[in-house]
Amino acid sequence: MIAEVIVDVLAAEVDRVFDYQAPEELGLREGDRVLVPFAGRRMEGFVLKLKERSDFEGKLKAVQQKLDPLPALTPETLELALFMAQKFHILIAESLRLFIPAEMRGGRVGRKERNAAALALPYEEAAAKLSKTARAQAEAVAYLKDRPEEDVAKLNLLFGHSAIRALLDKGILAERAKTVLRRPYESMAPAAKQITLNDQQQQAFDFIRRRPGEKFLLFGVTGSGKTEVYIRCIREALGQGKTAVMLVPEIGLTPQVLRRFRGEFSEQVAILHSGLSAGERYDEWWRLRSGEARVAVGARSAVFAPLTDIGVIIVDEQHEQSYQSESSPRYDALKVAARRAEQNGASLILGSATPLVETFWQAEQGKLHLLELSRRANQASLPPLEIVDMQQEVRRGNFGPFSQELEDALEETLASGCQAMIFLNRRGFSSSVICGDCGYVARCEHCDVSLVYHRAEELLKCHYCGARYRMLTQCPNCGGTHLTQKGLGTQRIVSELQKRFPKARILRMDNDTTSTKEAHLKITEQFFRGEADILVGTQMIAKGHDFEKVTLVGILDADQGLYMSDYRSGERTFSLICQVAGRAGRAGYPGRVLLQTHTPHHYLYRLVRDYDYKGFYRREIAVREAAQFPPFAVILRVMVQSDLEEAAVESLKGIYARLEALRQSMPEEFIYFNRMKSPVRRIKNNFRYQVLMRVRPDRAEEIEQAIYAALDQDSDRKVVKFLEINPSNLS
Repeated sequence: MIAEVIVDVLAAEVDRVFDYQAPEELGLREGDRVLVPFAGRRMEGFVLKLKERSDFEGKLKAVQQKLDPLPALTPETLELALFMAQKFHILIAESLRLFIPAEMRGGRVGRKERNAAALALPYEEAAAKLSKTARAQAEAVAYLKDRPEEDVAKLNLLFGHSAIRALLDKGILAERAKTVLRRPYESMAPAAKQITLNDQQQQAFDFIRRRPGEKFLLFGVTGSGKTEVYIRCIREALGQGKTAVMLVPEIGLTPQVLRRFRGEFSEQVAILHSGLSAGERYDEWWRLRSGEARVAVGARSAVFAPLTDIGVIIVDEQHEQSYQSESSPRYDALKVAARRAEQNGASLILGSATPLVETFWQAEQGKLHLLELSRRANQASLPPLEIVDMQQEVRRGNFGPFSQELEDALEETLASGCQAMIFLNRRGFSSSVICGDCGYVARCEHCDVSLVYHRAEELLKCHYCGARYRMLTQCPNCGGTHLTQKGLGTQRIVSELQKRFPKARILRMDNDTTSTKEAHLKITEQFFRGEADILVGTQMIAKGHDFEKVTLVGILDADQGLYMSDYRSGERTFSLICQVAGRAGRAGYPGRVLLQTHTPHHYLYRLVRDYDYKGFYRREIAVREAAQFPPFAVILRVMVQSDLEEAAVESLKGIYARLEALRQSMPEEFIYFNRMKSPVRRIKNNFRYQVLMRVRPDRAEEIEQAIYAALDQDSDRKVVKFLEINPSNLS
């Protein structure tokens, strides 16, 4: 037999199939990871196909080793990987890597084994063999009398290494190696709930159940019980012998979903996301691949779970931009999920209280079924949302971050024993440091952005590249010492709250406080148990969390994302406010939301005050149709970047010329076409230039492939070129 192998090397020159002899004794199957001789080295690769003969005329080398007991890739995931390589124009090897834990490559992680010991003889017989003076040995034998086995390391600790060694040598104890599973969030108690669906939930579930293999948009207000519908759909799939995938937008939401799912499905649930240790990720992946676990829960990468015969794929909070990968390899998890659903004949459920405008439009066009949950599952009302005019606060002499209304509301909430959440979508202490004498702004040496002051560490940090600098004591430009801090961050808000409410217990949740393993879980668990009164955070606290005693939500600097030069800015702002407002009043306690803004008469706040997504959608879709933005066009952005600005500019010229020729060949398909510097011109010492296009949807895929071909013609290796399709971030 001949094996077609993709060698695991990220180089376009070798990103193709190579034929190898497949020794019969290896028992190779399609999808196996193997070791092969390549370019004088032993390299890992993936078997794509087995065949009877090769067209290669020379002598074929042989596959040397099979690396795993089961093929790492199933026929379906192999097909999906090849689809992604073509669709998103990434290397085949790069696409295949997405389907396995990174640490499997190179054998950097494997099964964890421990030695365990058990009585090799009946207890009475074992005890009779012991000397009366061997007290430690007798205690060890008695300890194991009612236990099937125990770790040798623990026995050594309890009774001494020499005693256990003697029992093993005498044949009284038998030792064996056992596999130990590394379970993420093992200490977390599962949450089982006996919940009866309300009429809207039941209707949605029945509708989905009667139409297997179709696509659905579950449009439900915050707290409407979308998760309960998901659980019923997964239970239905498992009952039919199928498997399920559940995607959530952020790692921070995964523990909460996992707790609920473990309560429902026990050991059938496995979790996949980048925050796990290498060993945990490896073991969870193998539980899914072996069939021990049948439900994959996780962030974007869980869409690649090694499951077979999938019955349902669920994408919760489908509007979140985190489902798009913005670094190499670039892909859209929503499109991957749709493709997997088609391959398996699985139902695809997209859930959101504020769906993407394009998704809601598709539902209106009949491309997916629209199911609505218009009220909260517990019959509670959505919390009233009050708009606070911060311009009026300034006129009253209040220049602080909190309006008088919010301070009074916090006082009342703390006095009542309830909890509050304060939302500000900016971490750090202040967003910039400015010299009052000459106007100098502290900026990153590697990126064209201002540095953010983090007071806890007395550092200035770049939120683009992660560079860290000592806090300035004088201006490097003029030597002045009148340095002022502009803009608010979550650290500053915590500091201000501590001054005003010294007895309040305050937690902060942002990228700085959740960088360590399981930090998300520890913070949310503390708050859930009532060990804190106020939770301050960025968008991490805005969605998915269900805290029973939260009655007040304060939204600071709501205007922050509203005026960004991005056609999605209004959509994102509306969505974020609705999501964070929905954290209040979820368990029978009355809720209240205070939104602070400097532009209280903006149309968006009128709509968000009434939680009027459909009103927002009607206005937004009309604007997009008039201006020809998605879904009435496809935005294509070619990005060219290099640490040598001249190289980036020269590369852009050549690419632009080829794209201009493409535009002239089909002028009716291009709505907009221009080249320019990227809004953030330099990131991580890379100069960034772009060609921005809007094209008509009908021939967009054809144009995308032509653009990829134009990029492939540029051979300058000092320049990175890539295409983004409807990018989630145009900065």
